[in-house]
Order: sequence, then structure tokens, then C-alpha cells
Amino acid sequence: MTTSEPATVDTPLKKLVGEKTAKALAAHLDLHTAGDLVYHFPRRYDERGEHTDIRSLDVGEQVTVLAQVQKTAVRPMRQRRGNLLEVTVGDDSGGVLTLTFFGNQAWRERELRPGRWGLFAGKVTEFRSKRQLNGPEYVMLGDGGDGEAAVDEEVEEFAGALIPVYPAAAAVPTWVIARCVRVVLDTFTPPEDPQPATVRADRKLVGIGTALREIHRPSSKENLYRARRRLKWDEAFAVQLTLVQRKLRAAAWPAKARPPRAGGLLDAFDARLPYELTPGQRTVGAEIAADLTVPHPMHRLLQGEVGSGKTVVALRAMLQVVDAGGQAALLAPTEVLAAQHHRGMLDLLGPLARAGELGAADDATRVELVTGSLGAAARRQALAEVAGGRAGIVLGTHALLYEGVDFADLGLVVVDEQHRFGVEQRDALRSKADQPPHVLVMTATPIPRTVAMTVYGDLETSTLSQLPQGRSPIASHVVPAAEKPAFLDRAWRRLREEVAAGHQAYVVCPRIGEGPASEEEPPREDDNGRRPPLAVTEVAPLLAEGPLHGLRIGILHGKLPADEKDAVMRSFAAGDLDVLVATTVVEVGVNVPNATVMIVLDADRFGVSQLHQLRGRVGRGSAAGLCLLVSEAAEGSSARERLDAVASTTDGFKLAELDLEQRREGDVLGATQSGRRSHLRLLSLLRDADLIRDARAEAIALVEEDPELERHPALAASVAALVDEERAEYLEKG
Repeated sequence: MTTSEPATVDTPLKKLVGEKTAKALAAHLDLHTAGDLVYHFPRRYDERGEHTDIRSLDVGEQVTVLAQVQKTAVRPMRQRRGNLLEVTVGDDSGGVLTLTFFGNQAWRERELRPGRWGLFAGKVTEFRSKRQLNGPEYVMLGDGGDGEAAVDEEVEEFAGALIPVYPAAAAVPTWVIARCVRVVLDTFTPPEDPQPATVRADRKLVGIGTALREIHRPSSKENLYRARRRLKWDEAFAVQLTLVQRKLRAAAWPAKARPPRAGGLLDAFDARLPYELTPGQRTVGAEIAADLTVPHPMHRLLQGEVGSGKTVVALRAMLQVVDAGGQAALLAPTEVLAAQHHRGMLDLLGPLARAGELGAADDATRVELVTGSLGAAARRQALAEVAGGRAGIVLGTHALLYEGVDFADLGLVVVDEQHRFGVEQRDALRSKADQPPHVLVMTATPIPRTVAMTVYGDLETSTLSQLPQGRSPIASHVVPAAEKPAFLDRAWRRLREEVAAGHQAYVVCPRIGEGPASEEEPPREDDNGRRPPLAVTEVAPLLAEGPLHGLRIGILHGKLPADEKDAVMRSFAAGDLDVLVATTVVEVGVNVPNATVMIVLDADRFGVSQLHQLRGRVGRGSAAGLCLLVSEAAEGSSARERLDAVASTTDGFKLAELDLEQRREGDVLGATQSGRRSHLRLLSLLRDADLIRDARAEAIALVEEDPELERHPALAASVAALVDEERAEYLEKG
């Protein structure tokens, strides 16, 4: 596997590493060119006897260990013909691992001589209390005849004393990737450095060629740190340049200004509001009002804790647009939430929402609900009100996006719980306006600072952290059902006590229980032998016959017909049901102030943010809320630690940081929408906050001087490669 042909980022790998290896790299790792390979960075580095600790290996883990052969033994197999070769290896930590090879393989015994060091990769199993690797892939270091010095020399040659461990595949183990990288780097001509010289100097960044070599074959820990920092900078800078450019372009788009009107609907609404706005609601409201007054489209993210009053802030913005002659549309992720918004706004607006009816206010408008389950006659009537402009406020689900839903003058789009919508869905609603409408994106899932700066970096951000008066505290506890079944019995008694006191309760399950999983269910984990998640349709009758016998129980999930869902929610809101057994369809927006208890079954199967959202459904009235997280997760497990963390705080921003850490960030920028692998390989939104902040400052300064990066063509090309067009659209529309 050698070549003297010089390599650039565009050189096909088959010209450098041979047809067979190149084919494997392409098929299993999607690596096709020299550039693909040099940007396939190691995920960690091994140092002999320092980082590799055999004693800490977990059964079932795919590992690559650096270890020394201690002894070998050959014995006949009982069940089949041939011999079994057992090789005992160890490392400087004192850990021991057994390697097993089946069949007559005398050459392996000669190769795996005691005293030799090697890299061994495979899945850790356990047999008779001993950890082992069955038939591992391996590569030996040194020929075993020249002592420790020869081994050290080969380790040095292999990876500059720091051995890279790559994201690999069974057919392409890490040392094959390392060999290919060595071949490519031997003749690699790095690309022109895309970073402006002033940025490199100011930020003390090493050159791109040095960074690419040192990240694969680091000569020291210090040089590895510098290489990683430089390559992280490239990723952060590319994202921030894209966002700053998008923000600048959006600010230049024309939009119709929607200034407030004295004595209009908004003033009348404020006068009839039955409570005072919080200082936070007034401040954020003023920010939005100012944005709407400018002849360029508002792009604002409104985030706030569950129950912080975002809906009222959004309604006031919608009324300002209606006062200015326009229409406002609110897109909700579920029919339950859309219907709840509709009822809530009609109650708050009263005669202000009854245009054309007896007793309507002089300046009234209409509030229309458009969902997929509307009957034909009701749908025609609603669409006529929207198209004619008589409906100033339009609420709905994705049904608003369909052809045939036309607006007279769409001035504001409010997207509630934006993370529940795809890019195309949000964009389809915006396209229904003649000019770009103002856009307000709302989320009750608190967003860590670096995520807001990165994923939502082209939006202005407003935060509501203060809860309105009248909201009650929520106590949360983990109920360890497997360890202490009596605690679960006590949970059901506690629920009955609240119902006896005149309150209501939710019981949440991860699954519906009918047919395939629905989109409202969280992703199924690898069960590892665990039972299936509990289901609404299975749990509800068991509760009715058992611990909740005699209580009025209803069920709610996404597969119920729309009219049935609405009827169930109306019954629960009216107090005609004591307990609602539901899926996460109640996660957002459901507001029943009399509900004081939530019991989440199989709570470990939900994410941190999801649990926080669910918990926000109780404690919405004058009585204190109680949230019980029922789980069979063992004490000390990561799932149990996650639940303990949720129970320990109601600070959504702390939990958002935990959620980001637990999820290991994934592809936060949304490349998963296209099924393509992320181009951001090193940047951590959790650990690189300072670097992201600095990259944004540099991006703002550079784009102000050179908006289209015309004076920096290499940088523009680098940005295009790291943040491809699809992802740029995601960032823009997100």
C-alpha cells in the first residue's frame, strides 16, 4: 500500500491506497478522496499503559486495546474438530484479557509470541468470569526480537507515540485506516489555508497543513491540542459566517411594517386582561413590537420555561399585526394543542374575537381553527374567512400548509414548539405571504447558550425566565418500582388523595399500544432483554380495575379521531374526568390548572427535556404540583442518574445542558434531515462555548467588511464545504 503520486484533497483514494482498500473505505465509511480521509479524524488516542486500562472494559463494548502478549496455550476443542488458541494479554494497569482463535492456526501462535506488543480490536465478552475477545482483529508492533526499544520505535513510527483510534467498521479496522492515512500524508499537499492571515495571527492558529498532519500523527500532546483547536475553529467559523451572512441578507429583505395602533385591538385586549403581565413579558413584548414596526422581516426566537406566558406574548404580537391590517397564523404541532390555543384565545379575547356576531366589540376580528379533521362544510367556511381577511388570527396544524389555504395578507407567522416541525413545513407557511412575513419561533424547551448561538444564530433571541403570578411549585421524585414496589403503591394512593381533594391527575406512558409506534412516541432504545414500554391502552384498564378503581379515567393519544381527542380534553378540562392516561400528546400546551399530579411510567424511556415539558402540565393553578417519575432503572445507572437530575431541579436551562451532554450532542445542526453524515466532526457545543463565541465575533467583523467573502475565496470555498447548501438552508429556516 504505497504510492509516490502526490495527493491533493480531490485525489481519489483508489490512486493512493489501491482499488480493494479504497472500495472498502467507500462502502463502509463513505470515504472517497484524500480529502475525505484526512478529514476523518481520530475519535481518541491511546498511549501504552496510560490510557488503555483493560480493567475498565465493559462487557459488550467494542474496544481497541494496546497490550502485551503474556502467554499462549493450544488445546483441542470438544465440540468440533480443530484446536483452540488462547492468548493472554495484559497492559501496564495490571488488567488481563483472553484472546481466543478457533481452528488450526499455528501461524498465529508463532506471531503472538510472549513479550510482543500489539493493538487488538473486538467486542468484549465474558466466559467463566474472564473477559475475552473472540477472534479479534490485531496488528503487532515490533518483531519481538529487538526488545522494548524496537517496540517503542515502532509505536513512535505508527503514530508519534500517540496512537490514533479512528471511527471504524468491522471490515475496515482502525489500523487499516491509520495505514491509509500514513500513505496519503506521505505525499499530501494541503489545500490553501482558508483562514485570513489576520485571523490566524490574532487567534494564534496553526496552519491547515500542520493541523491536518498533527491530528493524525501528533508529535506531542501540545501539538495535538493546537491541531484540534485549529480544526474546531474552522468548523465554528464556517457555521457562524453562514449564520451572520444569512442574518444580514434577511435584514435587507423587504417586509410590510406592522406598527401598533392606538385604541386598537391590542389596547382593548390589554385593558380586559384579568392579570398583570410580568416584567419579562412586558420587556419581550416591547422587543417584538419594535421588530414588527420595521419594514424588514422579524426573525425572533422566544424561549421560556414551561408556563412562563409565551402564548400571551405571541397573542399580543398577533393583535398588533391585525391592528395594522394584516393576518397572523400560529402553527401548532398537534391538533390537541391547536384546539387548546383556539379555546384559550377565544376566552382571553371574548367579544374582541366575535366579528360579525351579536355582542361583538366594534373593532373585533375572528379567530379561525384550521385542522385536517374539519368537516367539509366547516372547512369551506373557515377557509373563506381566512382568504377574505375576516379572520385576523388563524390557528392550525400542518393543515395550514396545504394548497387551498390562502391568506389575504399574512403578516406574522408564529411557530409553536418549533422543534416538532421540519424545515419544509415551516417554509411552506412562510411562502403563503406576498412578501416575507415576520416570524416568531417559540419553544418551551430551554436552549443552551451555545446551541442558541449556533443552531439559532440567525435569529434574535428573547427569553422569558419569570413565571406569572399564581403558578405553584412542583415537587418531583423518582419512584424506583423494581427496587421498592411499595413506593409505586404509595404513588397511586397519593394520586387518589389529590383526587379526593378535588384535583385531577395525568398518567403518561411511552407507547399507545396499538399497531406500530406513532410519531409522538420517543425513539425505542435497545431493550437489552427488557420488557416492551408500557402502553396507554394496556395501562388504563389495569388502573381502572386496580389501584384507581372507582375513579373516572379517560385516555388520550395521537391515533384517536380528532373529535374524540377534543371531547376527551374538554371533559378533562371541565373536571368530568379524574385521571387522564395519555402519551406525550399532552407534552406541550395543555393547560388544566386543576391538575396537580403527573405520574410518568417508564420515565427512563423519555428524554430530559421531554420530562421537563411533561412536568410543566401540573402546578398551573393555585395548588402545588407533584411529578412522580416511575422507573425500573437500577440505582447508579446512567438512566437513573438522568431521572435523579430531573427530579433535583426545575431549572430548565440546567436540564437543557444536561440533555445536551446526555445526548452527546449528535448532529445538532440537523444534517440528519438529509441522512447525510455531519461535516462537523470536532466542535462540541457543550465544551467549546468560548471558541464559538470568539468565532461569532470574528464572523460579524469579517462579514461587515466583506458580506459575500469576495476577498476571501478560499474561506468561502471552505465554508461551502463544511456547511453545505442543505445545512445552510436548515440554519436559515430553523
